[in-house]
Amino acid sequence: MDCKVIYREEIGSTNNFLREYDGGEDMVVAWTDFQTAGRGQGINRWESERGKNLTFSILIHPKEVDAAGQYVLSMLAAVSISEYLADVLHRDIRVKWPNDIYVDDMKIAGILIESRLSGQHIKDCIIGIGLNVNQRVFESDAPNPVSMSLVDGRKHNREEVLQSLLRLFMRRLEHFDSEEIRRSYRNRLYRRSGMHRYRDAAGTFMAEIITVEDDGHIVLRDTENRERRYAFKEVAFVPEPKRDKQNRA
Repeated sequence: MDCKVIYREEIGSTNNFLREYDGGEDMVVAWTDFQTAGRGQGINRWESERGKNLTFSILIHPKEVDAAGQYVLSMLAAVSISEYLADVLHRDIRVKWPNDIYVDDMKIAGILIESRLSGQHIKDCIIGIGLNVNQRVFESDAPNPVSMSLVDGRKHNREEVLQSLLRLFMRRLEHFDSEEIRRSYRNRLYRRSGMHRYRDAAGTFMAEIITVEDDGHIVLRDTENRERRYAFKEVAFVPEPKRDKQNRA
């Protein structure tokens, strides 16, 4: 697999850049020190201090995935990132449905997928990734950001981090095993075990995760043993209440 890596000191959006890219490589990666128009899901923006983090996008042309099962590409990216971080940070890394990477209850990375279709198949796919690497102060109203540096106290070489991530991603793409990717993703889910709080249009409830389906829907089972199936934005995780710390003599 041939891969071209393009660096720009500043760019509007790496996803937008690759959307306009016209080349014949199997895979193209665009990364930058700063995005002036970077975004997360919906209207959300990804806070990233200039030159501190990794903001990059990957353009691929998957032949093994049809339109109905395209969420497996998001799973592939999430598994690759979480595997890398678990190895480097020596921490338990989880995937918070549908597209965030968590260390404990803190967000360290996010993923944004954009696919273009040709009939029932994917023509190409752009995977946008934001990974907090060396940023130590976050000023947005995001409730729980964290970075690699805040976790382990070290300054990381962003280009080395990028190259390591890309090697993992390409290895999984070249030896594409959709069942193994789905299994790894589901095993890494945040709040994978036990009952936790969620909120939908009807209010707050307790439930456990049954699975995440191939099309990206999450399936929960509530305390009355009813299955609830949701698309993105139809249900939200409710933070667990913080326990007060007691000082003991």
